[in-house]
Amino acid sequence: MSRSSDTTRRTPPGILLMRSIRGKDWSFSTYRYVVLFVTFIAYACYHASRKPTSIVKSVLYPDPNRPLGNGQYPWPIANVFIKERFSDTGINRMRNKGWAPFNGPDGTSKLGEIDVAFLASYSLGMYVAGHLGDTLDLRLFLTTGMIGSGIFVGIFGMGYFWNVHVFWFYLVMQMVAGLFQATGWPSVVAVIGNWFGKRKRGLIMGIWNAHTSVGNITGSLLAASVLNYGWGWSFIVPGAVIVMGGILVYSFLPAYPEDIGFTCPQGSATTTNVAAEPNDEEAQISKRNVVRGEINTASQHGSVGRKSVGLLEACSIPGVIPFALCLFFAKLVAYTFLYWLPFYLSQTEIGGEYVSVKSSGNLSTLFDVGGIVGGILAGYMSDKLNARATTAASFMYAAIPSMLLYRTYGSVSKTVNIVLMMTAGLFINGPYALITTAVSADLGTHSSLRGDSRALATVTAIIDGTGSMGAALGPLLTGFISTKGWDAVFVMLMIGALIAGLLLSRLVIAELSEKTCKPMSQSSGQQSVGAPVTQPLLSDRR
Repeated sequence: MSRSSDTTRRTPPGILLMRSIRGKDWSFSTYRYVVLFVTFIAYACYHASRKPTSIVKSVLYPDPNRPLGNGQYPWPIANVFIKERFSDTGINRMRNKGWAPFNGPDGTSKLGEIDVAFLASYSLGMYVAGHLGDTLDLRLFLTTGMIGSGIFVGIFGMGYFWNVHVFWFYLVMQMVAGLFQATGWPSVVAVIGNWFGKRKRGLIMGIWNAHTSVGNITGSLLAASVLNYGWGWSFIVPGAVIVMGGILVYSFLPAYPEDIGFTCPQGSATTTNVAAEPNDEEAQISKRNVVRGEINTASQHGSVGRKSVGLLEACSIPGVIPFALCLFFAKLVAYTFLYWLPFYLSQTEIGGEYVSVKSSGNLSTLFDVGGIVGGILAGYMSDKLNARATTAASFMYAAIPSMLLYRTYGSVSKTVNIVLMMTAGLFINGPYALITTAVSADLGTHSSLRGDSRALATVTAIIDGTGSMGAALGPLLTGFISTKGWDAVFVMLMIGALIAGLLLSRLVIAELSEKTCKPMSQSSGQQSVGAPVTQPLLSDRR
């Protein structure tokens, strides 16, 4: 098999080891499964490392008006959580006084400031990270971000063991961690966009985007499982997990097909659909065995040699700004649930009783279970309808009554709370997942771009960076508004969902107009020419 040097293409060392052991290479299809798996694990690790702050909020700032126990087992895990509330462990004693500087009258405000410090750094860093991701080796860039994130998440937790009670220490750790976390999303979306074409991209990315919810669930369970040994462990363990994920990325993630010898002459930013061809794999393999000149040309287009686009040029791509502004409000809603739902559950009566801190962390994972279903459903619907904006807007509008029902009836019983929580998660996370994955990848390979330019990471950074500003604002506002009551918080969230849907109105009207006009044009074409419309449709698609 003819190929240029692995060093030039920066082949991951784990793949080199696999080749030496097997004596042959994997197929193109197998590599795509590897890319899906590695990027899924990578971003699940990112989200897992963001969850500890939401889990430990009730430990750092205990509610003075909440009873510590009434002799009944906390729901839902019975004996697993009894020690936390009713035995004389460190976590139970800490619930009486909390952890300075978060245990004062302004405790919730300080916790909100911690959240916004992370998310503000994350959103600002996203714009820089997106451009760097289109310029540097995505594999090394992603590895650096994951290891750096793990280190500073762990240092935040070390504040427990070092007995640190200075607010600026936790603030700075969160800010630096946010900068490293900004490397993740533009990089993984760019890698997926490089390996998969537009056909069924919504469904594929909807399934793949389950990593967000899987990471949230994993992070909640990990943080809650070690909370009894001291809240510091709730940060150190997820921090260690993301460092191990970074090692996995460095070893096995090929950022571009060209990095491992597959040719893609038109580059990654093309509308040519690798997955649309029935003989996709055979075509790719045949390209590896053509004349050496074509292979050498391909070697210049992997992790090195591509030209990136600027922020202004990426912003001029049709649809980028409306979706970015929509995501601002969509993430405001989603991240408020991400950071405050466990705290809300621990301080709200459900069926006439309170759940423990540990139970609230586990119970909140069901919101993300609904989010997994929502992401897949939104992706599938947008593929079938070929209408990304209409699907996203519809989900945002449906999120409004779902949140109202959850706030109104979620305290009736445990079963009702679970059902309404999962329903809210479905409608809230569905458009969030769709915009940050399939929409970003579509726009990053828009036909207005030069064929050989990199824009996937830049476009993703613009959209998600703008969204992350909303993600920073939501938890911050919640820290202040929650002192007035949770009803006010839910009103804020419903208004945010409404604005998110309205911002896509122009794109929704355009999609609906296109769909109503297309059948008319097709029917008139059939009457005048008398020929089937299959060929024009295919040419339009190209």
